[in-house]
Amino acid sequence: MHTLDGYRSTHSDLRQMLDDLRSLLTTEQLRIRPNAKTAYELLCDLGERVRRHLAEEDRSLYPSLLIHEDPKVKSIAWGFISGEKPLRQTFDDYHTHWLKNCDFNFSDDFLSETRAVFDLVAQRIDREEQVLLPKLLEIGMFQDARAPLGARHGADRW
Repeated sequence: MHTLDGYRSTHSDLRQMLDDLRSLLTTEQLRIRPNAKTAYELLCDLGERVRRHLAEEDRSLYPSLLIHEDPKVKSIAWGFISGEKPLRQTFDDYHTHWLKNCDFNFSDDFLSETRAVFDLVAQRIDREEQVLLPKLLEIGMFQDARAPLGARHGADRW
């Protein structure tokens, strides 16, 4: 995910997972035990991918933004960093409450909380695409679609 295309691809994959799960997580679909098991596995996969996405940003993106000369860039970085904590906590609480024991009897409460978690992830993706990525392009973090994040002007290119 070190390129603009990488970010876009990750966002597209996460959105597709959310869409797939939204269609699978209906009372009718979840009555079929194999569907419930598949939903559980996809939910765990989604959680892992969101965690990896946030961790990758922590390692590869935010350090250079936090030392950037433009105060707006620093402010945006801090905003996204502080926004990660509630998302991570929500995911951890959700997993502990609903997924930890492999109980595939998904209740209305489960479905409601799941939709709320999906909305949080979708809002985060929207915010990254509307605020973070345009700012990264503006400050030259992406020289082209293949340039690594934080690459110096031509120094890391071949």
